[in-house]
Amino acid sequence: MSAGAAISRLWPAPSAGGLDDAELAALYGREDRPHLRVNFVTSVDGAVSLDGYSAGLSGAPDKRVFGLLRMLCDGLLVAAGTLRHEGYGAVRLDATRRAWRRAHGLAEYPTLVVVSGSLDLDPAQAAFADAPVRPVVLTHAAAEAPPGLAGVADLVRCGDDRVDLAAGLAALRRRGLGQVLCEGGPHLFGALTAADLVDEVCLTVAPLLAGAGPGRITAGPAGGHRELPLRHVLAAADGVLMLRYAREAEADGDGEANTDTTADADTAPAPAAAP
Repeated sequence: MSAGAAISRLWPAPSAGGLDDAELAALYGREDRPHLRVNFVTSVDGAVSLDGYSAGLSGAPDKRVFGLLRMLCDGLLVAAGTLRHEGYGAVRLDATRRAWRRAHGLAEYPTLVVVSGSLDLDPAQAAFADAPVRPVVLTHAAAEAPPGLAGVADLVRCGDDRVDLAAGLAALRRRGLGQVLCEGGPHLFGALTAADLVDEVCLTVAPLLAGAGPGRITAGPAGGHRELPLRHVLAAADGVLMLRYAREAEADGDGEANTDTTADADTAPAPAAAP
């Protein structure tokens, strides 16, 4: 895999030069247990978007890591609001990344997983209609599907009147989707954090001030907090920092929560970076 936009490691053990894709993939890696990774980009002053979209914060280095994280995951988790707002297309990878997945015993493409409490989804959107792998929609028992949605996606109902995220992640694991990458939006991130389901956060910090207005990368009711140790710091020549935080491995390794795990993810506005 090519080096692409130059990225080096600052900490720990600074690299002598730019890292190639194989080295970056090894740094982020896959876990040997179920794992939920969240990926976001932010400005220095904490904005989740510029002009309403996260793409304004994301440059070539962030897009490079963004693509590698998609390559590494089994399931790509996104809120329905983010899917609509950002106009997600089909989740596809280039030939090199598909070959890497085959060589590591993975399906050629990750499975798109959409969290939706209202099922306000368009079956004709390319994310569904053109998907190389049939997407999964996590919803609840009371939600009514629009015509045609069941024809292009598997509906998994978790919870009676709100989406139970812990139950949804357990259902994904039963489907073989143990390594899940969440791209947002902020309300989904907030709900996952409140439920103590987040194992890792990959945060790109763009070297700019967005000013007042944009929201934070997390939103929703206040919840508990968890220590999340820093694992590495990467940097690009343009001043972009890429930080990886991950929790210590727990004895049971299942990531199950003992708090409220329900969420209405349809209001989440923006993902980690433009797909």
